[in-house]
Amino acid sequence: MPEIGIGIVGGGYMGKAHSVAMSAVGAVFNTALRPQLEVICASSTESAERYRAAYGFQRATDDWRALVEDPKVDAIVIASPQETHRHIAEAAFAIGKPVLCEKPLGASLEDSLAMTRAAEDAGVVNMVGFNYIRTPASQYARKLIADGEIGDITWFRGEHTEDFYADPDAPATWRTTGMANGTIGDLAPHMVNGALALIGPIAQVMADVETVHRTRPGGEVTNDDHAQMMCRFENGVMGNLYFSRVATGRKMGYAYEISGTKGAIRFDQEDQNALWLYRREGPEGQRGFTKILTGPAHPDYEPFCQGPGHGTGYQDQIIIEAKDFLKAIHTGNPIWPTFRDGHEVNRVLAAALASSDQRQWKDISDF
Repeated sequence: MPEIGIGIVGGGYMGKAHSVAMSAVGAVFNTALRPQLEVICASSTESAERYRAAYGFQRATDDWRALVEDPKVDAIVIASPQETHRHIAEAAFAIGKPVLCEKPLGASLEDSLAMTRAAEDAGVVNMVGFNYIRTPASQYARKLIADGEIGDITWFRGEHTEDFYADPDAPATWRTTGMANGTIGDLAPHMVNGALALIGPIAQVMADVETVHRTRPGGEVTNDDHAQMMCRFENGVMGNLYFSRVATGRKMGYAYEISGTKGAIRFDQEDQNALWLYRREGPEGQRGFTKILTGPAHPDYEPFCQGPGHGTGYQDQIIIEAKDFLKAIHTGNPIWPTFRDGHEVNRVLAAALASSDQRQWKDISDF
């Protein structure tokens, strides 16, 4: 089978996840292209070499330009901080190399637009790393909605809530500095992407963004702790979204509820292998939400395990993502979510910030 050389910029949390995914995806999904880990890039030669040895890359560098230009690197994964995304992606597209970029796309709306235009002008495969919507359960939820199983959608509620800063005595770090590292920059993109995937484009937003703990041991907090957002989708559906890093007790609260004229759906990432489905049919006394455990009958599950209810995990989401990226490269056909989709998420969040600042509804079309 044809091999494809992979270069990954960033060796930390997500760099490791993508490295493991590229090592495993060929065996899991029997992909037409088989990834070879060629170059890993980190902020220093020492850390790059450490990641190289740990993850199994052929070479290490502290210069992302060297990685992009390496003749054995055919495709690039960007898993470095947002402020680095634009220059790396633009350099890769300039020489025709596909890019999978971690969310959010770039450090600003200007960045994501420039990256999207560079990708589209080059005609090169591009994807954004929104992994949570790729669970078999959420893929199945998308299918149920598309097939009309719960009727016309009337309401959506989504959240991405965690509690890693719920303790006011937790020290200030890089996460508490700069809006790109706040809740709107870090957690909100996942659920906005989920809302777009499940319901469709958002037309208007009214948001309230707040810093709960303005100082922490070691410094001032310069970004947001949580935010709420009312929205109206282009198809008329009413929505409500909430994002928080101070939601005490929530560890991975990527969750949504969807109401339709014929039924409803519930999902919570903390129980990622279950989807709750309600059908408005039969005697009232026998109706109720049914817990569906994911299994081989659901999208992208069977390659991992042939037993229903055994479950998939976080790393498996990244492997599914790698499979989609390789398929897009092999076929030459774009696979959702592209950079254009990532830019749409950033437009919604830019409108939310403006809405919070000006205390009024904002149209997404203005951003």
